[in-house]
Amino acid sequence: MASSTGEAPESKGTHQYQPRDFKVVGTTPLRPDGVDKVTGRARFGADMNLPGQLVGKVLRSPHPHAKLVSIDTSEAEALSGVKAVVTRDDFAENEAHHDILCNIMARDKVLYEGHAVAAVAATSRAIALKALKKIKVVYDILPHVTDVDEAMKADAPILHDDMFTHGVDPMPTTASNIAGRCEFGHGDVDAGFEQADIIIERSFKTAATHQGYIEPHACVATVTSDGYGELWGCTQGHFVLRNVSASLVGMDVSKLRVTASEIGGGFGGKTTVFLEPVCLMLAKKSGKPVKMAMTRDEVFKASGPTASSSMDVKIGCTKDGRITAGFAEVRYQGGAFRGAPADFGAMCAFACYALENVKAVGWEVVTNRPKGAAYRAPGAPMSVYAVESVVDELAKAIDMDPIDFRLKNAARNGDKSSYGPKFESLGLVETLEAAKNHPNYQIPLGPNQGRGVASGFWFNFGGETCSTLNVNQDGTVAISVGTPDIGGSRASMCQMAAEELGIPYDQVRAIVTDTSSLGFNDTTEGSRVTFSSGMAVIFAAREIIGKLCERAAMMWDIPVEAVKWEEGKAIPAGANAGDFEPLTLAEIADAAGGTGGPIAGHHEYNADGAGVSFGTHLVDTEVDPETGFVKILRYTVIQDAGKAIHPSYVEGQFQGGAVQGIGWALNEEYIYGDDGKLQNAGFLDYRLPVASDLPMIDTVIVEVPNPGHPYGVRGVGETGIVPPLAAIANSVSDAANVRMTELPMSPPRILKAIHQAEAAE
Repeated sequence: MASSTGEAPESKGTHQYQPRDFKVVGTTPLRPDGVDKVTGRARFGADMNLPGQLVGKVLRSPHPHAKLVSIDTSEAEALSGVKAVVTRDDFAENEAHHDILCNIMARDKVLYEGHAVAAVAATSRAIALKALKKIKVVYDILPHVTDVDEAMKADAPILHDDMFTHGVDPMPTTASNIAGRCEFGHGDVDAGFEQADIIIERSFKTAATHQGYIEPHACVATVTSDGYGELWGCTQGHFVLRNVSASLVGMDVSKLRVTASEIGGGFGGKTTVFLEPVCLMLAKKSGKPVKMAMTRDEVFKASGPTASSSMDVKIGCTKDGRITAGFAEVRYQGGAFRGAPADFGAMCAFACYALENVKAVGWEVVTNRPKGAAYRAPGAPMSVYAVESVVDELAKAIDMDPIDFRLKNAARNGDKSSYGPKFESLGLVETLEAAKNHPNYQIPLGPNQGRGVASGFWFNFGGETCSTLNVNQDGTVAISVGTPDIGGSRASMCQMAAEELGIPYDQVRAIVTDTSSLGFNDTTEGSRVTFSSGMAVIFAAREIIGKLCERAAMMWDIPVEAVKWEEGKAIPAGANAGDFEPLTLAEIADAAGGTGGPIAGHHEYNADGAGVSFGTHLVDTEVDPETGFVKILRYTVIQDAGKAIHPSYVEGQFQGGAVQGIGWALNEEYIYGDDGKLQNAGFLDYRLPVASDLPMIDTVIVEVPNPGHPYGVRGVGETGIVPPLAAIANSVSDAANVRMTELPMSPPRILKAIHQAEAAE
């Protein structure tokens, strides 16, 4: 199974995929954290309590845009029970994290309703809330803008006087709300359109949507008199959280330890720093532990949703279905600060297709909305929705099956991607073929029913990663990883370690360590954890195998080269090595004290070779022509996982992405009034899909191995949310017999589109 020499895996090229028969990988064991979660033992962000802790609360702006003329906290500080108050004056300027600094506590201006202005720590929640009311803030109200297209106009209210558009040559000398421009593509788009027999051009809009995690942001902080601090909170990246928080509070990184709690949903929304530096500063000033938790209203008004968008797409094709040119311009707003994923949107827009002439332009825009955050595949669902909608129209226009149209133009191995690199290994064609052969694609449709198909893409990432494995004296193995588990990764880590070591799954345990126990690990995002942390676990296990063989050689008094590891045991490498009974891992571990001491393996690296990810979704819907209500009849997700380590978790990721896409397509949106204030900051008015809204979601796992991972693994967490918007829009457009170009497709919008089409006829 693995080498007995202990040689570094890199020297053997074992980062590359190697076919093998699996015994543990590919099975579906129980999740190690399952019992704790169903019994209530699991500790989430708000479950941490420290003796003598204070309650922290934030005063937030009621205005979407205003100058902060003055902040008077004297009455709040004088209130009995108030132990600390912090404002902008408590945080020094920070060039490295300027936008985060300005977001966690407003500086010269408030930039959105809900922007933090001050915070207090008090002995009770009631006193903290009373103290907030005693803080006197003088605002000079300014004009605001919340729409991306309006924000790009020359006469729009300017959020930042020092924002000049990057990516434009020469760089403008006049400030604007356009943070940046990007462009991807190749070939001659104009010449490509001249070759086309048919060209379709449309404009699209999507609303901002929230990740909808059930657990609000929460944290507990303490800072001792000698300047050491601890943070406990719900985060997808506690190493990044440590670095940012320490920098903003003025601490050495080595003096701050951060522990990631169990996480009640993240989906990218808990990759951004919101409360924690404020909590730390309150703890530092008060000398006591401080606990903070957002209300649901605060989550909606002050933590990051995904971007809203406005997009133009133009695609041309020949009568036989060959796409000759594709052009897209995407305009994304990501709230009051830089970070809207326009670059990812532009890169993903045409990634499913092998095109000779393609161009995608992205604009990153700021508006008076809360700072955006990732939502699974940030930027991709919107641009893919626009492109796949036009692709669907083209297929209909030339009377070609929509899957056949996609197959004719699909990206394959060796093709140059629309965003630059050549594809090395991908499973898009396999997902399309699986979709065409699926029963969902054969079922006859009834009146007012439609079928939609769409494909989608995500890059997947690797990043800085390290893991440690320790062999216990009883032969069990403890895994330490630095990537918070938001999708079942601890089970996958245990499976891969068990597979390498040749021991049962139930003899391996995995924990997510705090920041003092491992080297730096990048955030859990980008579908990177099973790929990168898993690879670190595999190589650490292989290091252990080398050491186990060394210990067995010592116990048998033979050269280490004469020992090999098979099926969880050390055995002689051949007849000449001697006649010895196999030594199990448990037996070697039990004797470790006499053969050199503890046995452990460690691996750290900056992972690359994550492997791209493609998926295709099928959906059948029924539209009530009198009410505009959409019923999802059937839904099928087909996606390339490379190798499904834990198939049930993979299916769960597929289904979760589809459900979130259904909400995004049909119901969910941030609704702003003319006053620039959010009108639906709660789950009563911001409607997430519930079980009664959904059909059983079928899944098909395609496995085209990723050559950059020894098991062939690809990340699966992002791609599942990319095709749903387009697939559902294509299905609804088919059912309603009118092209829908704005999301969400709420009943009023569908009825309006139907009536406009009838009037036009």
